[in-house]
Amino acid sequence: MRILFVTQMWPGPDDPDLGSFLPPIHAELQRLGHELELVAIDHRRAQRSKYARLSADAVRAARRFRPDVIFTHMLFPAGAAGAFAGLAARTPTVVMAHGQDVANLGGPPGVTAATRWVVGRASAVICNSRWLAEQLCASVPAAREKLTIANCGIDLDAFSPRPTEAARRELGWDGEGPAFVCVGSLIERKNVEALAVAFERLGEGRLAFVGDGELRGRLENRPGTRVVGRIPQSEVPAWVAAADVVCQPSLIEPFGQAALEGLAMERTVLGTTIGGPPEFVTAEAGVLVDPRDPEALLEGLRRCAAMPTPNPAAREAAAAQDIRIQVGRMAEVLERAAGGVS
Repeated sequence: MRILFVTQMWPGPDDPDLGSFLPPIHAELQRLGHELELVAIDHRRAQRSKYARLSADAVRAARRFRPDVIFTHMLFPAGAAGAFAGLAARTPTVVMAHGQDVANLGGPPGVTAATRWVVGRASAVICNSRWLAEQLCASVPAAREKLTIANCGIDLDAFSPRPTEAARRELGWDGEGPAFVCVGSLIERKNVEALAVAFERLGEGRLAFVGDGELRGRLENRPGTRVVGRIPQSEVPAWVAAADVVCQPSLIEPFGQAALEGLAMERTVLGTTIGGPPEFVTAEAGVLVDPRDPEALLEGLRRCAAMPTPNPAAREAAAAQDIRIQVGRMAEVLERAAGGVS
């Protein structure tokens, strides 16, 4: 197929972590033999015009590239950009919901109406977890008859197990006791401050935050804690390898990509009970906690620290989410939307 891939999140020079879960999907579709054209926003800069430009660029690309199907990531505004391009080129669209786009429903004025229009125009809708699908259908009931569940998957080769001590030496991350790593934005939803407090109460080991955000100042200069900042996705596996436990105790986690990456590298995961992680984190692979319960978070750290490193059960849990399986499902949806083009 010829696929026009439209997204408002893509890694760029200034923001190498932006939408880092999408290039592997793009690459896997190419590996399957499909021809792709990318239209994307690759920065976080606040520019009122960037979403209008995304729509204009998508329309121009659709008219020039003549795709068999348009694959958009995020219901709005990228979904709207893809829908406009579909109308201009008379091309079917498939839209994938990832999380914040569903959380925005009922929030900013006009978003729910626009999302309903995008879903109405789409031939199919993909959600990255059953939990997220239920959230979407509660606000946009028309999505239910078009739904497929497929997550962003994990590249089991890119996130293959590595020796722990070698990774720690490479990063200069020495210390005694269990090593905890949290990968993701340092924002309220990720529950990072509560994690830092629970770690201090644990009283042993070390904790690294790989990411950046508005709560960075509350995490710096804490004993045993290191704030790494934003890094390219290619550097994330080294930090996961250096960990005994990968932590993602978010208040809400629509899927849980960082947790999946940890599992793939045979690392035990501390995850949230709210969202997608219960769909793939097994009891042998990690511990799921109520993120709003400080005692549960502390006990979760203790239990995870007592689990083995490496943890083969974690890799086994991740294998079911192999990117080839997940993108294969997406490709089937895209082919149906395109009318069986092969």
